[in-house]
Amino acid sequence: MFRRRARADREFREAQRAGQAMLAMHAELPVPDFPGPVSGAAMAATPEAVVPDLLPPDFRAPSRQDMAGFMMRWDQPLVIDGEVRECPACGAYRNWVVFNMRDGSVWLRCTDGHETQESRLDTAWYNRNSGPVDRFHPTVEDGLRHLGH
Repeated sequence: MFRRRARADREFREAQRAGQAMLAMHAELPVPDFPGPVSGAAMAATPEAVVPDLLPPDFRAPSRQDMAGFMMRWDQPLVIDGEVRECPACGAYRNWVVFNMRDGSVWLRCTDGHETQESRLDTAWYNRNSGPVDRFHPTVEDGLRHLGH
C-alpha cells in the first residue's frame, strides 16, 4: 500500500525536477533583440510598405461594410409582445425570412414575397435568435433561394 504512494511521490518529484531543468534551460537562452517602439515621426518619415494580400479576391470573405445585412429563416409563428405576427398583405403567420439590415432595422418577408419592417424587433433580438453565419450570398435572391423562398 505504501509502496504505491512512495512510487507516485518519487515520479512526481522527478517530473518536477525535469520541469525545473527545462525552465532553467530556457532561462539561459539568449534573448532576441527585438526592435524598440517606433515614434510617430519616424513612422511618418518612412514610406508605406505595401503588404501583398495573402488570399486572392475570390477566396476572401466579404467585409461587414460590403454586406447589406443578414438573413435567417423563422419557420414557427413569430410571437412579439405576446401577439402572433401576421403579414399585413396576406395574413401568413409562419415561414418568415427575417432580415437584419446594417442600419439596425429588422424586416420580415413572408412566403408570398411581401416585406414589412418590424419596429418591435432589433439587432439584439436577431443576434439572440440567429445561429452562426454559414454562407455569404452575393445577392438577396441567391440568399432567398438558399433559404428555400
